[in-house]
Amino acid sequence: MLPKRTQITIAVAWILFWVLMNTTAVQEYLRDHHHEVWKPIVWESSSALTGTMLLLLQRHFTRKYDYLLHAPVRWFARQLAWLPIYWVAFVPVAFGIRHAVYAMAGQTYTHMPWPQTFLYEDIKMTVYFSIFTTIMFGVLSYHAMQNEKLRVERANAAMREAQLLTLTQQMQPHFLFNALNTISSLMHSDVMRADAMLIQLADVLRTTLDVSGKPSVPLEVELRLLRGYAALMAERFSDRVHIAWHIDDALLGCQVPVMSMQPLLENIFKHTVEKHRQATSIAISASREQDAMVLRLEDDGGMLPADGASASGGIGVRNLRERLSALYGAGASFDLIQLSPAGVRAEMRLPCVS
Repeated sequence: MLPKRTQITIAVAWILFWVLMNTTAVQEYLRDHHHEVWKPIVWESSSALTGTMLLLLQRHFTRKYDYLLHAPVRWFARQLAWLPIYWVAFVPVAFGIRHAVYAMAGQTYTHMPWPQTFLYEDIKMTVYFSIFTTIMFGVLSYHAMQNEKLRVERANAAMREAQLLTLTQQMQPHFLFNALNTISSLMHSDVMRADAMLIQLADVLRTTLDVSGKPSVPLEVELRLLRGYAALMAERFSDRVHIAWHIDDALLGCQVPVMSMQPLLENIFKHTVEKHRQATSIAISASREQDAMVLRLEDDGGMLPADGASASGGIGVRNLRERLSALYGAGASFDLIQLSPAGVRAEMRLPCVS
């Protein structure tokens, strides 16, 4: 959505443009020694009304493609689909208005035969469409650039908090303590498993260091960290948890906020697995829905508090919401959903153009 000030500026410029068109048409009409000034006003006003209607409709139905502004060819391709609508709709609507006004004045509006009229007006509409679509692209791109600067500033602030969060929330001492304690106990019963857990823990720590300071990473890297964390926790709760992965490999190159999925999985272990004696099933998925990447983590035993508060109040999830807003604005969303009869789904929707 453009700022209100910009919308007002565009509206004023649009009105002035058609005032100029009307004034020019009236001057040319009078220069030809005609005297019914209302006629050129009707011609230009009907064009203005029809053109405005078509532009507003185009903007309404193509606003959802604003995320493609960084890919101009794809953005213009979406707009170009509207050009045939201009060709088909302009003449019937604009000329219909003219015929109606003339009829009310007791006169008949005459023009070239319909084939020539459509050809002439459609050429004009093509030029009109090209000019104003280009102007629209320029205005939207400018504001997207300004918004991106603000988001980067917000992202930098959030990243400073995220770097602290890396040491406090994502890799909390209690996680390291539990992992090392599990490894220690296994050393006396299953050296091979203990050794595998040590390697897994080292990989998690190495990956954490690799991504430190980055606002986003490819999904492939994020999943590497998540799988490592999941493997360690699944080892600790080997008889009480089952994790299923459903990952669309085509999305592995898409960018996600760094360490955005691990706090969600940690919430499941903390609020569901640790508190239930029965086995918990966890499903982790990454799929594409249109041009969005949807990341889901859900369990079959969690319950959100009845008062509407949830784990979303935790520092990890609050930080995630802020980072999503800073990095993507309205282009991303995060929801916690209560499943029936039990279970909680954490769902992130992120842009992924590929």
